Amino acid sequence: MDIVKATPEDCRAIAELALMAGEGIPSYFWQQSKREGQTTIEYGAEKAGSESQNFSFRNAHLAMMDDRVAGMLLGYRLPDAEQDEDLSSYPAFIRPLIELERCVPGSYYINMLATYPRYRNQGIGSALMARVDGLAREAGCRLASIEVFEQNTGAVRLYERLGYRPVERRAAVPHESYPYTGQVVLLTREIDNE
Repeated sequence: MDIVKATPEDCRAIAELALMAGEGIPSYFWQQSKREGQTTIEYGAEKAGSESQNFSFRNAHLAMMDDRVAGMLLGYRLPDAEQDEDLSSYPAFIRPLIELERCVPGSYYINMLATYPRYRNQGIGSALMARVDGLAREAGCRLASIEVFEQNTGAVRLYERLGYRPVERRAAVPHESYPYTGQVVLLTREIDNE
């Protein structure tokens, strides 16, 4: 397995994996924003091709097996200072996620981690997560952060096994786009200074 930085040619795979990682959230927003006649995947790939936003190929790293994309990690540095932006303009189900991001300004935020179903349980998620320290150091971060719904027990176990610890929680706002209730958990891990 090789892990490579994504290129614009990888945008469709990034969009597909984002739909898997995003627990229904990207699909909700992409459905609302896509042009008439455009599929959700086409719109997501178009967004991933942008260089001016966080959801971009430039922030994605791909696990490759047999010259095929097997998985993705998409992460970036969060702004250094808390933003005073009014959250009332966001849908209620997104607000807890944004509130948690604001708890860890300047951290390397792991926005998405996903593997295609046929490549699961082969260590790809762990291999991608092993790159986080280097990516975080490149971004000047001393802390890595990730959010997960507590009911996604497989992901919670993976992150805790990798040294991430829960630091904050928010109640998930039930929504048709994802199957979860309960809590959204913010986990963090200090970055090694190698």
